[in-house]
Amino acid sequence: MEEPKTRPIPVVDASENVSDVPPPTADGGPVRTESDSLGTRDIPADAYWGVHTSRALENFQIAKRPISVYPDLIVALASVKQAAARANLEIGVLDAHKADLIDRACQLIIDGKFHDQFVVGVMQGGAGTSTNMNANEVIANVALELDGHAKGDYQFISPIDDVNRSQSTNDTYPTAIKIALTFALGHLLDQLALLRDSFAAKGVEFRHVLKVGRTQLQDAVPMTLGQEFHGFATTLTEDHARLTETKWLLAEINLGATAIGTGITADPGYAEAAVRHLNAVTGLNLETAPDLIESTSDAGAFMSFSGSLKRSAIKLSKICNDLRLLSSGPQAGLGEINLPPRQAGSSIMPGKVNPVIPEVVNQVAFSVAGADVTVTMAAEGGQLQLNAFEPVIAHSLLQSITWMTQAFHTLRVNCVDGITANEERLGAMVGSSVGVITALMPHIGYSAAAALAKTALLTGANVADMVVDAKLMSREEVTKLLSPARLSGIETITSAIPVVTPTDLE
Repeated sequence: MEEPKTRPIPVVDASENVSDVPPPTADGGPVRTESDSLGTRDIPADAYWGVHTSRALENFQIAKRPISVYPDLIVALASVKQAAARANLEIGVLDAHKADLIDRACQLIIDGKFHDQFVVGVMQGGAGTSTNMNANEVIANVALELDGHAKGDYQFISPIDDVNRSQSTNDTYPTAIKIALTFALGHLLDQLALLRDSFAAKGVEFRHVLKVGRTQLQDAVPMTLGQEFHGFATTLTEDHARLTETKWLLAEINLGATAIGTGITADPGYAEAAVRHLNAVTGLNLETAPDLIESTSDAGAFMSFSGSLKRSAIKLSKICNDLRLLSSGPQAGLGEINLPPRQAGSSIMPGKVNPVIPEVVNQVAFSVAGADVTVTMAAEGGQLQLNAFEPVIAHSLLQSITWMTQAFHTLRVNCVDGITANEERLGAMVGSSVGVITALMPHIGYSAAAALAKTALLTGANVADMVVDAKLMSREEVTKLLSPARLSGIETITSAIPVVTPTDLE
């Protein structure tokens, strides 16, 4: 029997699909030549980065995402370099002219310029050295231009001897990561507060709408839809407080530690001056770690911060699960609320609309949980006096916090603000719910309530009507006890009346 013929599977180069990182060479355009200890490289003439960055571009074509995707990190790097220049000027190890040029170059980057020149990939070996050198080279070349010199003319301002003076990647890079996360946390907290307020507003809007509460996906006792949404708001309020508390994890820095924490190559007065200037530049309240060797090698703060992000993401994901359940249907599900229709839900089922906004937030939460595992493994993987895996820690945390911030925004604007209640359906479910009988139990007794519950389940009859028809209570009494305020626990009325026995219902 002849074997079936198959066509070979084409090999696809993933780099054809995604290419945010520029090529390491000029590709035939004008160039300048730069040198390092390994040799020379042709650098695109208009590039502000140099030979060290070029080698990183050759070596780390991994994520296809440059570090500039995290603007807070770029601003943080420039802030560290600006503070270092001011500290070096203060202690007399950098002349005023160079310090001023470096300071001005850093300020331009802080103001949002030249971010496209931060081109090394987010995934890199070397404990962040490529990122630090990318920053040093860009700042040096911007400073050279400000002084009327050509890019790469490092005899006037050197990326290493001047921009990186008194520093090492091992103290500037983790310091910049903590500052970037602090900046990003501020954005996240702003969006979280707005989302919390949106849920709280729905809690007020739905405060009069009765519904059936559920435990273990089974009918429980009544509540108001407003209480449910107020509970969501309270959950987010707690998360806001817990995330705010994590700022102290990021406030202790190792700037001045240089290579391993001994401060070699830095003047004894540098660390104190650098953190003081850094606080002035950033507006933060950073402080030098009491043990720079420990601080340089330990990544525990990043693990704790990651855990707080995961906690918030998972709790919000649970809320999104509830929104999807409450809006399920619309005909064959719970159908208690309506989510705003955002897009067609199916290519084959006309009229289908899916809860796409809660779904995307769920997926962000899954990603944050995975990133937390990555941060944990990277923190554990460090050896001796340095953790070489801080680039993946930085990427994981910055991606998580960026995605969470955007998720908070889209959930509020594209979902929560537009939620409406199906009051008629909710009212019908409450009226026939055996859970309502729980509110009458202190007045008619457990046995009578159980008998009524059994009948209601079998017939689907309205509970209030059954109680009145059985002459157990008057319509006025039942209406009062089954009011939204009473059923939701806002108002308590439990004065005892004679208990009715099951025989009275026959």
